[in-house]
Amino acid sequence: MQQTAVPDLAHTHARPIHWVATATALSAVLALSSVLQPEPATAVQAGPETRPAPTTVTAPDPTGVEFPLECGPTKAVVQKKASGDLDGDGRPETVAVVRCDAGSGNPPSGVYVLTQGTADTPRVVATLVDPKERFSVSDFAVRDGAVTATLLGYSSTDVPSCCPDVTDRAKWQWKNGAFVRSKPSEARSV
Repeated sequence: MQQTAVPDLAHTHARPIHWVATATALSAVLALSSVLQPEPATAVQAGPETRPAPTTVTAPDPTGVEFPLECGPTKAVVQKKASGDLDGDGRPETVAVVRCDAGSGNPPSGVYVLTQGTADTPRVVATLVDPKERFSVSDFAVRDGAVTATLLGYSSTDVPSCCPDVTDRAKWQWKNGAFVRSKPSEARSV
C-alpha cells in the first residue's frame, strides 16, 4: 500500500490562540458597531392618521339658484334633481327640473344644468329644455354621463294644458363642448 506524502499545513490545525484571536476580533467588531450608529431615520411612512383626507367635491345644490324662468307672481320650484359628472372633469354637475309653482294646471318645465361657480355658488351653465317649448318632464335620470327624460307635450295650441298628447324621449350627452340631444336607444327583445 502506497501512502501519499502530504505536508502538515500549520493553518489546518486550530490552536487555542486562533480561537482567542477570532473571539477578540468579533468582540471588537460588535463593540465598534454599537458605538458607530447611523443617523436616525427622518422619513415618515404615511399611515391612516397622517394621510390627507381625499377631497370630495359635492354636487351643486339648486336651492336658491336664479333659474331663467319667468313665473310672474309665483316662484320657481325644483321638482326633480339628479347629479353626475356630465363633462368628464371629475366634478359632478346637477341637473334640475324646474317649473313655476302654479296652483293648478300643468305648467311647462325647464331642465337646467348647474355647476359649482366661484365661492361655491351654483350657476346655470346650460338649458336642456326651455319652458317656452311647453314640455312637462317625467322619467328623469342622470346616469353614465348622460341625462335622459320623457317629455310630455302638445300636438297643437288647441290641446288643453291639462292633457299633454305627445310623448318624446330625449337623451343629452356632453360632446365637443356642448350638450347634444339624441333619442335614447330602446331595449329590444330578440
